[in-house]
This record gives sequence, structure tokens and C-alpha cells, in this order.
Amino acid sequence: MLNCAKATAGDTFVSDVTFMKKHTPIVLLQSGDAAVAVAPAYQGRVMTSTYDREAGPSFGWINRPVIEKGFLSAEEKEGKLEEHIYIFGGEERFWLGPEGGQFAIFFKPGTDFEFSDWSTPAAIDTDSYELVEQTKTSAKFKHSTELINHSGTRFKVGIERTVKLLRRQAASELLGVKLGDGLRMVAYETDNQITNTGDRAWRRDTGLLSIWILGMYNPSPQTTVVIPFKPGDDATLGPIVNDTYFGKVPLDYLKVEDSKMFFRGDGTRRGKIGITAKRSKGIAGSYDAAGKVLNIVTYNVQKAPNGFVNSMWELQDEPYAGDVINSYNDGSPEPGKPPLGPFYELETSSPAAALEPSETMTHVQRTYHLQGPAEQLNGLANQLLGVELDAIKEAF
Repeated sequence: MLNCAKATAGDTFVSDVTFMKKHTPIVLLQSGDAAVAVAPAYQGRVMTSTYDREAGPSFGWINRPVIEKGFLSAEEKEGKLEEHIYIFGGEERFWLGPEGGQFAIFFKPGTDFEFSDWSTPAAIDTDSYELVEQTKTSAKFKHSTELINHSGTRFKVGIERTVKLLRRQAASELLGVKLGDGLRMVAYETDNQITNTGDRAWRRDTGLLSIWILGMYNPSPQTTVVIPFKPGDDATLGPIVNDTYFGKVPLDYLKVEDSKMFFRGDGTRRGKIGITAKRSKGIAGSYDAAGKVLNIVTYNVQKAPNGFVNSMWELQDEPYAGDVINSYNDGSPEPGKPPLGPFYELETSSPAAALEPSETMTHVQRTYHLQGPAEQLNGLANQLLGVELDAIKEAF
């Protein structure tokens, strides 16, 4: 049986943090009314955040049943989802790619690309990261690990992750927009680094790694993901969207227009989309019309001489033609089975890291949750995503 949780859109930040502290250490970062809760035992994961730490909403999806049970023994895990992954939830977690393909780190050598053989590496699933530095508004974590990919290549990896709350002025400057006084906001960035701590270079022909940051959010019937993209010829920029990760996404869940796409974040049907770096504008977002919250995710756009790793579950003709931005909507994985959450995700990835010994790759992701008057949110949606709020609300 899958361990599933009820959607927690109604939970407050205080409620979620109080619950989590009973089961795992929580580092609380605060700036004014804004706060971010981080879990060292879950790889320095941002579990949730809020713009009002006393009475505000909790933006991260929290899987209470799994957190409550904690880490299981080998016998307890047998036949359960925890054999493959612990879905603790959390709105911004550190992962590594690729997931699938001949260079996959989620499939051991000699296994098939089937769910029964899929297993999340301990370094991004069960390992605790060491908290090495902390201030009121930031926390730095370190970890080291060894990985082996589907082709048998071994990697020695040093991991460093810093979570930092962003003040209003910094958020305004980073986004290049004015944030009006009527807006309530929580914003934070994570600086994520991987270092080749081995004595051999990481090479394209034997597989490369990438930094992969995923955020789990509370779904609702009125939540829609928006990803702006660069229009242009497919022959030059490639396909606009990859919508076949878990079977083709139907038209009532994905709508593609001239320079933006809409994707449901309602947690009712499993599906995933992705766009390539050539199409990306370095930004994605979502709007929760019920809560009147605009969510924005950005990342550090950088050169990618080795492309982006491909996580499709197959032997790949193009292992470095992967996506830079993804969005996932949860739902039943197969008939008769409950959803994993439900939740929806916004994800970003670094370029493939062809690192020499001691060389480092950095991927910075920034997350902004904005709530306030409709006219102010509408202006921000136009400036940042190129779309009116009404168009988001009426996309489906």
C-alpha cells in the first residue's frame, strides 16, 4: 500500500511546524513576519514557508503520515513505497539527476526501467545533511556521498546547500519589479553546489550528474501553473514542450499558446511537462486563485556546454537533451491506486556537470510567494510571466 496524505492546503504554518518538530529537527529562518522551516534530516529540505509566521498559510505540501512513521527498517519497508522513496513532502528539496536513461542514478546496473527497479539514492532520500553554519536568516548544510549510475560509473560527490531568506528589497531587485506595500511575501533562495571529490574527471561518454531542485506545493481546483517560453521554429529551438513523461498530457490539463503554457496544478491527474533551456525564460510560476497567491520560481541561467541530463525512463538517443524546467501534477499512478500526495511540483535543473577533480557546479533557485490586492498581483503576473491573472484563471 502507498502511504498517502490528505491535501494540507488548509493547514497553517504554525500547525505544520508544530507537527514536524515532534518527529524531526527543524531549523526556523525568520525575517519580519516571513519564515522558512528547514529539515536537516531530509537533506536540508525547505519543508514549508509563510509570509505570516503567527497565523499565515503553509505553502509546502507536508506528508504527515510518512513523517510520523519515520524511517523504516528493511523489513518494514518491504513491499511498500519506502523501498523506492520516502515522500516526506516539502516545498524545495535537493535532488540529483538523471533519473532515467543509461546514465541514470535511480536504476542500478543491470536493472530495467520499471518502477520495481526504481530506487532513490540515499543521498537524496534518507541521508541527513550536516548543519555547518546558521544565522537568523540562513542555514548552510554539507554532505558527501558516492553514487553509481546505470552504466556502472562511480561518482564521489561533495554537496553543499545554503538556504537564505530574501528581504523585500532584495527580492524586488532580483525580480526586477516593484513590490507594493500591500503585498505580503515570503521569498528565499537556495545555493546548491556539487563538487567532484574523486580523482577522475566526469565525462559525457560515461555519464554526468546535474543538480535538480523540486518543490511540492498544495494543490487546489483553482491552481494553474504558468511557464512562459521563447517562441520560434522547432528546428532551431526544439519542441515547445515535452508532455509524455507519464503518458501524453490531455488538452484539458495542458494549454499551449504563442509564448506561454498553462498546466493544471489540481493534484487529480498524474502528468509531467518540461521545457528545454533554449525555450526557457528562466522563470516559472503558478497562481492559486482561491488563496489569491502568486508563486514564482527562478534559477541562475548559465552556459551549458554539455547540455542538460535526460531523465526519461528509457535507453536514450540523446542523454543530454533534457529539460531545465519541469512541472508535475500528482494523481493516481495506475487505476485503483491512490495518488502519492496529492501535490503539484515546480522544478529546475542545472546543466550537466562535466567536472574535473575538485571542480564545482552551482545551481541557485529562488522561490517567491506573493499575496495581496488583485491589481498588484495582476501587474506582477504581467511583468514576470507575461499573462493577466484572468487569463490564468480562465485557462481551463
